[in-house]
Amino acid sequence: VQLQASGGGLVQAGGSLRLSCAASGRGFAMGWFRQGPGKEREVVAAITWSGGSIYYADSVKGRFTISRDNAKNTVLLQMNSLKPEDTAVYYCAARRSSGNIAYTGGYEYWGQGTLVTVSS
Repeated sequence: VQLQASGGGLVQAGGSLRLSCAASGRGFAMGWFRQGPGKEREVVAAITWSGGSIYYADSVKGRFTISRDNAKNTVLLQMNSLKPEDTAVYYCAARRSSGNIAYTGGYEYWGQGTLVTVSS
């Protein structure tokens, strides 16, 4: 399975960006993760294949929205009201296995990452 993330860039605090992840396969739960400077990788948002279950990290609730278009094998992350602390490399990931979609270790496939920089 190949994952291609795009949409990162430089934005001022309070601005918006939309990340996109294209997958080469179907039937996966998908997640967005990020790793900031000097920090461990953390889950940002995740969504099951059906879209019936969605998870958000507390730090992004109310600001970020994850969605998917299964016809296009694409998952989006709309990021609004961005803060400097959102600066990180963002990764999309996919998992076939069942389980907690917020669990980083459960993801079997990872994209290359896209850099998001939020200036103050």
